[in-house]
Amino acid sequence: MAASRLRSIVGALLLVVLAGGCTGTPARDEQATLSVFAASSLTDVMSEVTATFERTHPDIDLQVTFAGSQVLRLQIEQGASVDVFASANDAHMDALEDGGYVLRSRPLATTDLVVIVPRDNPAGIERFDQLARAERIVVGTRFVPIGAYTDAVLDNASVALGDDFAAGVRNRIASMESNVRLVRAKVELGEADAAVVYTTDALHSDRVRIVPIPDEFNVQARFRIAVTSETRRAPEAERLLDFLSSPPAREIFRAHGFTGAG
Repeated sequence: MAASRLRSIVGALLLVVLAGGCTGTPARDEQATLSVFAASSLTDVMSEVTATFERTHPDIDLQVTFAGSQVLRLQIEQGASVDVFASANDAHMDALEDGGYVLRSRPLATTDLVVIVPRDNPAGIERFDQLARAERIVVGTRFVPIGAYTDAVLDNASVALGDDFAAGVRNRIASMESNVRLVRAKVELGEADAAVVYTTDALHSDRVRIVPIPDEFNVQARFRIAVTSETRRAPEAERLLDFLSSPPAREIFRAHGFTGAG
């Protein structure tokens, strides 16, 4: 009788264990971990959208690294273990595609550029054509997307405003930063009179004022995303890219000021 009762208890415990293993939440060691490299200008929106993805895809854990697109590209070329890459411009993504480091990329989002000034606006810049009034202007280096886009804006403006305008602005550049968040920080900290950043970065700071860039001078910043060719998690990576094109994800991008793609 004792042996029979013991077998019944063991059987009941086994059923409890098995039932516990059938719950909808996977154990951590059953999760697929995806490494995502994303441009620093995507920090706010990708932090929110990836958190939403993880809630709806509990079997996938995302580890996101933010930095300048050129830094992330270099790390991928040097063999960094990463599954997905999101770039802030075509050039860095094209280079990785040409080198076979990523598979065919997809459009992710777009935005344009603005000038930002401190809240007290010491240089009195109210219009883009007054940008040369600034004593200290901060931009991105020409190797980073925001720097390349800024150069394009100044080249466009020189057609209508003259070469002296673009030269005057460039002569007042006090520093060149390696990503757009560092550019914005210089204005937020009062270390610059003006800077050129993405509209989306300007909208996420209450310590700066926005001075629009006229449409005829402005450029469209194009963000693209791709699965790396060396990933061992291709199905999961494709699920992430598909989610980023879904209506819930696109709504998050729009809420952060991005347009296009999806």
